[in-house]
Amino acid sequence: MASGEDDLIARYFRPLATDPGALGLIDDAALLTPSGSDIVVTTDAIVEGVHFLPSDPPDTLARKALRVNLSDLAAKGAEPAGFVLTLALREAREEWLAPFARALGEDAAAFRCPLLGGDTVSTPGPVMISVTAFGRVLPGRMIHRHGARAGDRVAVTGTIGDATLGLGLLTGRIAGDGLDASSRDFLTGHYRVPEPRNAVAIVLRDHASATMDVSDGLAGDLAKLCAASRQSAEIELAAVPLSAPAQALLASGQTRMEALVAGGDDYEILCTIPENRWDAFAAAVQGLGVRLTSIGRITAASDPPRFLDASGRPVLFERLSYSHF
Repeated sequence: MASGEDDLIARYFRPLATDPGALGLIDDAALLTPSGSDIVVTTDAIVEGVHFLPSDPPDTLARKALRVNLSDLAAKGAEPAGFVLTLALREAREEWLAPFARALGEDAAAFRCPLLGGDTVSTPGPVMISVTAFGRVLPGRMIHRHGARAGDRVAVTGTIGDATLGLGLLTGRIAGDGLDASSRDFLTGHYRVPEPRNAVAIVLRDHASATMDVSDGLAGDLAKLCAASRQSAEIELAAVPLSAPAQALLASGQTRMEALVAGGDDYEILCTIPENRWDAFAAAVQGLGVRLTSIGRITAASDPPRFLDASGRPVLFERLSYSHF
C-alpha cells in the first residue's frame, strides 16, 4: 500500500518530472546524461520566518525557491539542467500544495530546468524548501569570483534594494507613504519572486572576469568578490541603479542608501568586465533587454571596497550585508 508521502509525490510532483532522467520519480536517484559539459551544482534553502513570511502565497515560495538557485547558475555562466527538491512541511494541505506545485512546474518549464527528484518530510518547525540545481557549462568555462583585476569595470544588472524595501513594506517596517499601489506591488513582488538573469549567462561567460549574484546585499557581496580576487574596488554610490519607487522612498527619508546596498534578496548579477570587453558586453546585454549599469572599478589594493559620494568622499556603512549568524 502506498504511503502518504508516495501519494503526495504522485499527485503533485510526478506530473512535473517529465525529463527522462527523473525516471518518473519512482527510483531512489535521478540520471543526468553526460553531454561533454562541466556540471555546476548549487544549493539554497529558504526557511519560513527567515527567507519568507508565513503569509507569503505558496506559488511565490515555489518560484523563489527555484529562482534563487537559477540565479547562482546564471552567475557561473551555466545553463540549467535540472533540480531536486526537499520539502519540509508541518502538514500536507491541498490548498497549499496545489498552487505550489503548479507554480513550480511553470517555472521549471519556463527556465528549462526540469524536476529530477527530491524528498518530502514532515517537520514540527518552520516550513523549509531546499533546492539543489544542476547546470551545464563548456569545459573549463565556469566563471569564478576570483578573476577580477585592477582596472576592470564593476557592473550590476537590474536595480538594487527593491527586495529589501518590499520586505519592509510587508512587515510594516516601512510605511511607504507616497507610494501608489503599483509601486508597492513592484517592490513586494521583487521580494517574493526574484528575476534570475539566466538570459545573460552566455554573455557573462564570454566577457566577465569574475561574477556572483547579489543575494546578501551589494556591498557585502562585492566585498566577497574582491576578497576572492585579492583586489579592492571603488564604487560611485550615485551610479548604483535604483528603481523609481526606491528613489521615491530614499528622497522622502523612508530608507537610507545603506539599507539599499546592504539589503539582501536582489538576485541581480554583480560582475567585473575588462575595459576592452565592456562595449561588446554592454551591447550584448542590452540586446537581451536586461538593464546593465557600470558602478565603479576594481582597484589594486587589499582594503575593503570603498563607496564614494558625489564629491568622491568615502561613505562608511555600519553593515555591509545580511548575515544568518
